[in-house]
Order: sequence, then structure tokens, then C-alpha cells
Amino acid sequence: MAGASEQGRPGEQRPTVTVLDYGAGNVRSAVRALEAAGADVVLSRRESDVLGADGLVVPGVGAFDAVMRALRAVDAPRMIGRRIAGGRPVLGICVGLQVFFERGVEHGIASEGLGEWPGTVERLPAAVTPHMGWNTVEPPEGTVLFRGIEDERFYFVHSYGVQQWEFDQTIEAMDPPRVTWSEHGARFVAAVENGPLSATQFHPEKSSEAGLRLLRNWIEGLPRTGRLTASSGPARTAPEDAAGLAATPPAAPGGAAPAPGDAAHRGTGPASRDAAPAGKEGRA
Repeated sequence: MAGASEQGRPGEQRPTVTVLDYGAGNVRSAVRALEAAGADVVLSRRESDVLGADGLVVPGVGAFDAVMRALRAVDAPRMIGRRIAGGRPVLGICVGLQVFFERGVEHGIASEGLGEWPGTVERLPAAVTPHMGWNTVEPPEGTVLFRGIEDERFYFVHSYGVQQWEFDQTIEAMDPPRVTWSEHGARFVAAVENGPLSATQFHPEKSSEAGLRLLRNWIEGLPRTGRLTASSGPARTAPEDAAGLAATPPAAPGGAAPAPGDAAHRGTGPASRDAAPAGKEGRA
């Protein structure tokens, strides 16, 4: 349970966050974590909610290509692009990080991403995949997301990642992105902080107190514009999204984060690679 400092002082305006509802699994866990971290949350794909919120979260589990197709089906690339162009904060999670790169390659087939960052999502060269469980990260100097939690562990479930950072960090006219790394078979990008756009390969909503603190760090940097009003308490769902949510399996009771050694959560998103039966690999 978040304390008073996380929830905000009495009378203080809580920032609004829209969690993009396009069919990704486990969004309820993200909603609960964001609420506990101090935001009023809307679960929606409606343009007014996506563009009007102080922050937008793009969740993602499953195959890169399937997630991109699901995003295009709700016109998400255009809406996300408008937010970024306007300097409005966006946070991607798991495959929600991967899709911001130029392409993803699975089984020799390349799929186009959103292209905000150069680079390719490829299979990790590890003896055991998926990379499933808790791992340390290497945040850069000046990080905002990892402020105060630089030495903590975070919860990963994926077999693919970005292993080379191809962004030109020498452009004098801009502050270069801050890249956090982790390792499983090879070093891979664990998080990126790039102006209004941030993303994590791990699941902060599954990463216990460290993940909650990371979300709180992000939320504390959001502008309080008042453009979107979300009720405090349970997330409001846009009316046109309610029917689709009825078929979405609920998260575990209470949304508790798995402790080290617990069985990993399984995704339920588009063509989910994390929902493989025992003996099959997850491939997020």
C-alpha cells in the first residue's frame, strides 16, 4: 500500500495517466501499480484520453510483429507520435520498449517498428531463454527513472532484446538518450530515457518496491495539465473499450509482484510468446 507521500498531499492534483488499451495482456497489474505510485489512471484507446493525459503508458507482451499490428489497428502509432512530437511523456514497458526501435527480427523475418530509435530487436544469444526472473541493471549517470534504486533488481520475461545501441550520441545540439543495460547471454538495453520518451524492457509493475519507486520517479516528472480528468480509485475505462476488456483474464488477486524464485507471470497479449505451455519458451 502506498503511503501518503506516494499518493500526494491532500488537495494536490494527481497527474493523469492513460494506459493504452489495444489488447495487451496484464494491463490491470500496470494500472494498479501506477495508481499506487500516485497517478489517476484511465485504461483506454480513445484519442482524447491518449492525447489528453499527463502521461501515456504503452504496455506490451507477445510477438513484436503481433504487437505492432495490434497498435496499428487502433491507430496508436499516429497518436503516440503526436505525443512525442509535442513533448508529452510516454513510457513503454517490455515489448512496449522494443516497438520504439526500427525493427524486430524473429526467425529471419524482419518487422517494422515505430522507429523512434535506430536499432534491431533480436534473439538473445543465451543458453537458456526466456530470460525470466530478477536481474540487476546498469543505469547511466543522470538517470531519472532509477534515481535512488540504482542497485536494485527488476523482473524480466523476454527472449529478445536490443543488443547494440546505434543512436549517434555525439550530436551537439541535443541531450543524448540515457541508456540502462542488463545482461543475459549478452548485454542488452534494459531501459532508455530520451526526453519525453522512456521505456523499460523489464516489468516495473512486477518488480516489487523497486518497480513502484521507478514508476513514482516517472510520475513525479509529469506535468499536471488538467486536460484529462480521471477519477481517483479504480481506473476509468472508456465506454468503447469495456466490451473488449470483458474477455481479458484478470491479473493475480491484488496484483502482487512475484518474489525472487516465484513462478514467472505469463502474458495474455496478442499472439503472446509468454503464454507458452510448460516446456515451451516465451519470446517477448
